[in-house]
Amino acid sequence: MSATNSDDKNVMNNVQLDNETFTQFADLIYEKAGIYLSSQKQALVSSRLGKRMRKLGLNDYRAYYKHIRDDETDTELVHLLDAISTNVTQFYREPRHFDLFRDLLNRWEKEGQRRFRFWSAGCSSGEEPYTIAITARKTLQSVQDTKILATDISSTILEQARRGEYEPKRIEQVPDSVLRAFFRKYTKGGNTVYQITEDISSMITFARLNLATPPFPMQGPLDVVFCRNVMIYFDNEVRRRLLNEIYRLLKPGGYLMVGHSESLSGILSEFKVVEPAVYRKD
Repeated sequence: MSATNSDDKNVMNNVQLDNETFTQFADLIYEKAGIYLSSQKQALVSSRLGKRMRKLGLNDYRAYYKHIRDDETDTELVHLLDAISTNVTQFYREPRHFDLFRDLLNRWEKEGQRRFRFWSAGCSSGEEPYTIAITARKTLQSVQDTKILATDISSTILEQARRGEYEPKRIEQVPDSVLRAFFRKYTKGGNTVYQITEDISSMITFARLNLATPPFPMQGPLDVVFCRNVMIYFDNEVRRRLLNEIYRLLKPGGYLMVGHSESLSGILSEFKVVEPAVYRKD
């Protein structure tokens, strides 16, 4: 069996993703997910698609493209987007955002607000929405009417996020007090695992959503939207559509947090800049 797998891998290594077929994949991925892939990404696409093709027993990129196009259920399209999606995240990533988030929660609660709605757009493996939920639970007097929507285009990564299980190196940024209060430590398959407690996970709804195809089905108004390190994969037209939809969903005085590496100059006509990577709907 191992020899067969090795032979399959060697066959794949000899197959090239030609420019024309790469362009077909790139156009399809842009059409379906708004993700722009330049020619510099051809080797990356080849590698990631190769892994999926081996699972299907395919050794020709053109055959795989036809397989996706012929699938009327779009099941394989989801697998394609899963393979292409990049999921890099961590707990308390860009911590300034969570300091500001805590301050906003304190202010709004003192002003009498009791209903809170947040959205983690591009939630990846769950670290961001769980950090949002932990911050809210630590800050607010009551989270009885606090809900967090966490979305991603990758169904595979969403299943991982729902489990809320993390190996020790994934929780290195988490303070010890937070680990003790909101994680359960146990052994799984001989390895140490930290799992989010139910009082935190119950605040979050995970759902698959394509950020490139607004309008979205959820209802506003939202208080804060975290859409960080997602729009770097989009061109300005897709970014503009997404930002307009976020603006529509936010309440007046609501906040948008984006990644510090993302430049949105020239396409944020409705938002007011609060500080780098932070915007407000007035």
